[in-house]
Amino acid sequence: MTSQRSHWIVRSRHERLAFALHRSTVIGCLISLAVLLLLFGIYLCLGSSYLSPADVAGAIWQPDTSEHRFVVQTLRLPRALLALMVGAGLGVSGAILQRLVRNPLASPDIVGVTDGAAVAAVLFLAWGTALSLDWLPPLAIAGALLSSGLIYALAWRGGVLPIRLVLVGIALAAALKAITTLVLVMSPLSTTVRAYVWLTGSLYGAQWQDVWGLLPWTAILLPATWLLARPLSVLTLTDSQAVGLGLAVNRYRLLLLLCSVGLAGSAVAFAGGIGFVGLLAPHLARGLTGRTLNGQLFGSACTGAALVLVADLIGRTLFLPQDLPAGIFVSAVGAPFFIYLLYRRRH
Repeated sequence: MTSQRSHWIVRSRHERLAFALHRSTVIGCLISLAVLLLLFGIYLCLGSSYLSPADVAGAIWQPDTSEHRFVVQTLRLPRALLALMVGAGLGVSGAILQRLVRNPLASPDIVGVTDGAAVAAVLFLAWGTALSLDWLPPLAIAGALLSSGLIYALAWRGGVLPIRLVLVGIALAAALKAITTLVLVMSPLSTTVRAYVWLTGSLYGAQWQDVWGLLPWTAILLPATWLLARPLSVLTLTDSQAVGLGLAVNRYRLLLLLCSVGLAGSAVAFAGGIGFVGLLAPHLARGLTGRTLNGQLFGSACTGAALVLVADLIGRTLFLPQDLPAGIFVSAVGAPFFIYLLYRRRH
């Protein structure tokens, strides 16, 4: 490894592998990771009863001798881990979409991906009462995949242009929201309440089976996204420029869209419709890690996880004995930020 003023250059012995690490990006990534770990520790300590860091560590590493085992291992730790994965998935999904469609206003909940999951979930909650709730996550993921496939098919005209993808996504999102509202109006009151909690986005009652259910999606799709980072950086150019550089534009656009949909759909399936994380996280990450794509993806994962973690911590501690959905607090920040972005891009 050789050092330059602004970056480090890493080379293998025979230079089969060589890449540059920008110092500002590395420092930003380390800061975002450190902040996330600090928030994770605070999350485990705070609740209806305060636990010291030593109590939390003892409950994790020596559960058989800890009196706080139930609080940490059953109530707080699975919920915190689920919040981390949900936020990371939504953050990276938003970063992919914003690069893919070349629009800083893009996010999974704006272009219709999460609305497909919402329709499937609400239909299940309304008329699938005879089935186990274990069916909710796979059906929500299927709804997200179906809606994204429909968006891609409707936007296809010998290829998919980013602006066409956005416009079709927004239009389909409006139609799916109308279907969701219609189902809620026609449903019994008890079903409507459950559906509204899910649509708001909540980690209440998170269990280890939810963590294990979401883990494969996160463990597979996040590394796949980093492997596709180079094609994604080329796709920020115009299509003709990307083709001129030898990139199979439509193939990689579809692969990246599937990664984005898989991350967002799986996150929404296990935590409900937490909005604006995919919009906020990439912008916050850009301020920390700069414009390097790998740094932005890592930063988006960390900032998205931190957003959901903090929102859920506020919801379950500041309004005791009530446990409010995390989506309320993310939206309270995300909606004004979206208006601010619209104002900045008004010309």
